[in-house]
Amino acid sequence: MKDCGKFIDRITVIPVLNEFLATGPFDLYELKLFHLVAEHQSFTRAGQAAGLTQSAITRQILRIEEKLGLRLFDRSTRHVRLTAEGAALHARSGAILAEVDSALLALRGKSPLIPKTLRVGVSRTIGLAYLPGFFRAFQRKFLKIQLHVSHEASAFLLSAVESGELDAAIVSPPSRLPRALESARKFNDEFVLILPARSSQKYSQPIAAARLTEIFKKHPWLAITRKSNTGKRFQDWLERAGVRAEPALEADNFDFIINLVALGVGSSIVPHRALALHPKTRPVIRVCTEPRFSRELAVVVRRDLHRSTILSGFLENVLF
Repeated sequence: MKDCGKFIDRITVIPVLNEFLATGPFDLYELKLFHLVAEHQSFTRAGQAAGLTQSAITRQILRIEEKLGLRLFDRSTRHVRLTAEGAALHARSGAILAEVDSALLALRGKSPLIPKTLRVGVSRTIGLAYLPGFFRAFQRKFLKIQLHVSHEASAFLLSAVESGELDAAIVSPPSRLPRALESARKFNDEFVLILPARSSQKYSQPIAAARLTEIFKKHPWLAITRKSNTGKRFQDWLERAGVRAEPALEADNFDFIINLVALGVGSSIVPHRALALHPKTRPVIRVCTEPRFSRELAVVVRRDLHRSTILSGFLENVLF
């Protein structure tokens, strides 16, 4: 009778499983495609990453949306962005893909051909000059570890860390992190005013921040996007200093802004460390302000009790 009972359990479970496989809105492959579109914010680039045409990956996403009865992406001719429902699915389903990847790596762990990896995101508002300090010491000590580096907006990176798609993110964090995350390393990042080298104005001493209003009138202000955490904090700093100005341009990358200032397009306030990559062939005038604007940068990780040796090694070797 016991054997008969087990047999009945098996034959009653199988139809339920078949029904799930037949009616589920997506499988793991389609879920991965959804994450690729969210990561690249483009059907074309996601298709290239997956080895599919743009139309093929679009059809896959439409099929998921139809089965769910929800729109996962807002589409326009200029961008592809997650809807609120899509963002919720992205945040909670990343852990599923991470667990599958972890399981596969564990199964293949005996093979020396599969490299161990560390997945790190770096915010788009952090200049390229910072990257050697983030990774060089770690790479020298962990020669066999493969680095996967993403360069996206902070909000996207924090969501990816929370869902398990990334091991860590280096960002200018929001005032309050999600409960599942914590700042493992922090440092202060100071900013400086930069003007085109041919500017007739010369400054031998720091200037009062309140004077930025007149400077931005003479040299159009090129600003980091106010949608970023850095941009929001900088806007608050300007208001406290009594500066009234509207940007002539907003961008999400300081290296791009610095090059525009060097070309004579305008002026900006940028991290002084970001200027290290810009040689004398692209000079700018640097001026300190009083008070000086600064932001906090942090390495954000999941609030786990046990960190891997690889992640711990990365945190110990980040040089700010």
